Amino acid sequence: MSILPGPGWWTGLPPAAGAAVMATGIISVGLYMTGHEAASLVALVVAVALWLVLGFDFTARLVGDRGRFRAEADTPAALTAVAATTVIGTRISLLGRQTTAAALLALAAVLWPGLLVNVVRHWHRRMPGGAFLGCVATQGLALLAAVLAAACHQDWLARAALAAFCLGLLLYAAALLRFDLGEVAGGAGDHWVAGGALSLSALAGSKLTASPVWTAAAHTALRGVTLVTLALSLVWYAVLLTAELRHPRTRGDIRRWATVFPLGMTATACLSVAEPAGIAWLVPVGEFLLWIAVAAWLAIVGVLVSSRLAAPRPPQ
Repeated sequence: MSILPGPGWWTGLPPAAGAAVMATGIISVGLYMTGHEAASLVALVVAVALWLVLGFDFTARLVGDRGRFRAEADTPAALTAVAATTVIGTRISLLGRQTTAAALLALAAVLWPGLLVNVVRHWHRRMPGGAFLGCVATQGLALLAAVLAAACHQDWLARAALAAFCLGLLLYAAALLRFDLGEVAGGAGDHWVAGGALSLSALAGSKLTASPVWTAAAHTALRGVTLVTLALSLVWYAVLLTAELRHPRTRGDIRRWATVFPLGMTATACLSVAEPAGIAWLVPVGEFLLWIAVAAWLAIVGVLVSSRLAAPRPPQ
């Protein structure tokens, strides 16, 4: 499978293409946090454009191809619709457009329960990394809710974010029990979500930790959980990177976008955790990891452009 389908790739995209929006959106957040605002805005524009294309295609299938829509809604990749929406909402909140970000949170919250229930009902043993997308989608809600709670001074949103955060951790544990560890050596790209889900948990936890709603024991507990999830995500990063070097996977696959997303998410989590946790050295680590994510994003785009240029043209 190529990074994107052939001619007419903008229609009929698989749900896994949502990982491209997630990857581009979180890189935009990371670039903003490191002071590269112009590049961040470019990445945001690309992410929003991709999100609109996928949203149009999602709606077209819902209206015109119910059979395919129901089949795809049962797959873990369907949850990228929720995660992508929350990542874009988080970046838009950083622009100060809280009403738009709140609308995206509401949209993601509407999509989330039905998709999550459908996906969990079809869980089985020895699943690929997509199994962790239940955690990713839920922690995406926690992240955006926590960001909006701080921006709009809404304590109830902070409490809702905490509930989603805790549920996301439970979903991670459930997915881990079903994850096929053989994917570490042979996965097509989405195996990286095993670590990316923890990075997103750490990012959401950092926003909760920074909230004034949580004090004393609650604040200490949140800080501890956030640091543990970040540490585990860095362990996953090292393990998965080592496996990639030992077992190179050069074949293009759309699931490679699900590799870039965890790379960017781990970098952003380090940058975000540094201040509320009081660990300054996480900032240079996050900056270094961010450029790795940017390089991976550019590499996948390069493969995409090359494959499009090399594709045979239809007869005139």
